[in-house]
Amino acid sequence: MAKSSQKVEVLEDRNVIVDKFQQTEIFFIKNRKIVLYALGALAVLIAGFVFYKINQGNRNQEAEVELINPVFSWEQDSLKKALKGDGGLGLLDIAEEYGGTKAGHLADYYVGVAYMKEGKFDDAIESLKSFSSNDLLLQGKVYCLLGDAYLEQKDLESAIEYYNKAADYKPNEYFTPGYLIKLALAYELNNDFESAIKAYNKITEEYPKATESYDAKKRRALDESLVK
Repeated sequence: MAKSSQKVEVLEDRNVIVDKFQQTEIFFIKNRKIVLYALGALAVLIAGFVFYKINQGNRNQEAEVELINPVFSWEQDSLKKALKGDGGLGLLDIAEEYGGTKAGHLADYYVGVAYMKEGKFDDAIESLKSFSSNDLLLQGKVYCLLGDAYLEQKDLESAIEYYNKAADYKPNEYFTPGYLIKLALAYELNNDFESAIKAYNKITEEYPKATESYDAKKRRALDESLVK
């Protein structure tokens, strides 16, 4: 009886499979145009994505070559040549024409720093906000530069916001203590001494070997005397 029961179950399973297959076939016949359209649209999306990635890779390589001369000028403090070019594309052109590529974002960084050196803080903020990277060094540094730019404009709230972003971005012993010092100083300028103390405490507790730790201890003691 057991074997007979198993055969019936297998037969029933096969019938169910056949029935589902037939239902699927009927659905496809009834909705053939919709299904084919959906498959075609998916294929176009996949092809478009692949083309985009290849194209971005090619554009990034082009931009890297274009960056060589203006970056050299930038390093020589020839900021006008760096920004506008000298017989070729300048940093401003590269940032605009190759936006979205790694090299294009790098151009945004160089442009932002150049404007910072020239005291054009609104322009610096605009360029630095266009920068985006997963890099350990540069993204945190850009957040810090934005804090510096806002501090120069006496916009303490925005400066504190970006110093916080810098300190929170991939925390590490090399750069984070410096960002926390700037954050604490901005809090002090904003008369928020309790928050400044917290920033100093973070340095001394989490980065005790950092060179900033000694200054953090001294300034924390001063701030503590003010909040008592």
